[in-house]
Amino acid sequence: MAHLIFVSKYRKQLLIKYGNEIKQILSDIAEEKDFEIIEMEVDKDHVHLLVSYNPTQSILDIVRLLKQMSTYRIWRQNNNHLYLSKQFWKEKTFWSDGYFACSIGNVSKETIEKYIQSQG
Repeated sequence: MAHLIFVSKYRKQLLIKYGNEIKQILSDIAEEKDFEIIEMEVDKDHVHLLVSYNPTQSILDIVRLLKQMSTYRIWRQNNNHLYLSKQFWKEKTFWSDGYFACSIGNVSKETIEKYIQSQG
């Protein structure tokens, strides 16, 4: 299991408006790509996830799938809305380039779940 954090590009507070939509998109991607999001919470400009995945999958591949596919889908679903276009006038982006990932290690799953639930 891994704890992941993605931050919106330029720390724009997009998840106030798109938080529920992003949560649904990320859940759909996890189901399609055969890993599980155990806990997820959004704040104004970032999302926390607790992800369970197969040892054959790399965390980098999971992050890449989640960020690329969610960006594509959020733009596609909001194609007629000018809000995203006004935020990113040069490119269709959503997430910053980096991410935080760590194994939950010796910390219990419940501790990480409570931490993620307390965010936002």
